[in-house]
Amino acid sequence: MMDTYTQPGASKRQYRSLEEKLRIIEEALAEGTSVARVARAHGVNANLLFNWCRRYRAGRLGGSETKLLPVRVAGESSPAWPAPLPASGSLLNSSRGTIHIRLRNAQVRVEGRADPVLLRVLLEYLGR
Repeated sequence: MMDTYTQPGASKRQYRSLEEKLRIIEEALAEGTSVARVARAHGVNANLLFNWCRRYRAGRLGGSETKLLPVRVAGESSPAWPAPLPASGSLLNSSRGTIHIRLRNAQVRVEGRADPVLLRVLLEYLGR
């Protein structure tokens, strides 16, 4: 009987530091340089080097790490909303006027006829 068990091999993937990547990118971006040749010289896949160069040009290679901000979750502080408003067709068409609502971080002024559903959605969003 033949033994087919193989030892796990070492990973072929090379992890390069940001400084090393930047050095390779700068060499690849030099005028008149073949990116494929630079990649071969450093043992990097050419497609990977092209990707590094694209990210470098876009300013997304190193230095622009995503940072997490502290967040505090608070309980529901806004009062419960009243019962659903009637459909807009059931309101009197002659109702005109001005509504001025002042919230903590916003002010809303509605003139003329307002769609109650739209107004409710707006107030729910601003009340958050």
